[in-house]
Amino acid sequence: MKVSLIVAVYKDVQALALIVEALGHQTYKNFELVVAEDGQDPAMAKYVKSIQGFPVVHTTQEDKGIQKTRSMNNGIIASTGEYLIFIDGDCLPYSTFIEAHASLAKPKTVLSGRRVNLGPSYSEKIRANQLSPYYLEKNFLKKYFSIAKDAIEKHTESGFYFNPQGWFYKNILKYRKSTTALLGCNYSCFKQDMLAINGYDESYGETAVGDDTDIDWRMRAYGCEIKSVKNVANIFHLYHSRSFREVIDHTEAFKAMHSKKEEGSYFCMQGINQHN
Repeated sequence: MKVSLIVAVYKDVQALALIVEALGHQTYKNFELVVAEDGQDPAMAKYVKSIQGFPVVHTTQEDKGIQKTRSMNNGIIASTGEYLIFIDGDCLPYSTFIEAHASLAKPKTVLSGRRVNLGPSYSEKIRANQLSPYYLEKNFLKKYFSIAKDAIEKHTESGFYFNPQGWFYKNILKYRKSTTALLGCNYSCFKQDMLAINGYDESYGETAVGDDTDIDWRMRAYGCEIKSVKNVANIFHLYHSRSFREVIDHTEAFKAMHSKKEEGSYFCMQGINQHN
């Protein structure tokens, strides 16, 4: 099965380079990287052209403020894999990340993972190439308390990895009661299911509502089950200050979303179908 890893990026070429490094360690090889850029940065274009080792697709759009949902739809349209995995441009996947998502993939099922929020010190060391995400993954148990101490936002326990084909996952983790709310920076589904809801709803503008909260309810309304892959499909999240969309007032966007939810309108009107 061919997988398309769709990465939402905006100008952070350094972080994308770290993702590409992590992709070089992937245990699952049948994948393409789709760089969904919300903008047209010359430095990003130059770097993407230099990537080797696996197929790469690069989508761009005019920089008119934050239009992540539109950019993600660009990536979905350009993807050639039958299965889609979504991450943000500051999230570094474990070497087993794509394999974990692919091994548990089922039609009408959305797999939702979590992230290890690295603190300022660890993030700086990784960006400075003083520490590799691969090393951190393989030495996570030894570094756990140090990572937890450095983290501003916690969830460090999300870094413990269990093989989805192993006894512990199949007999214990698979049946745990864990939140299944969709997290936009780490989830996956079959492309046909994403197309069935018309992709991301671009009507929410610069708010973060369209990134995951809206996708979550629309996937469920369409008939998909959302399953947790916490501790199975793992990523490191690089520390950064709060973004514009984290402080913007989402009140009106949530009102609009709840109105659509009450109507059961899971097929959004302003989505993939509006792209040429």
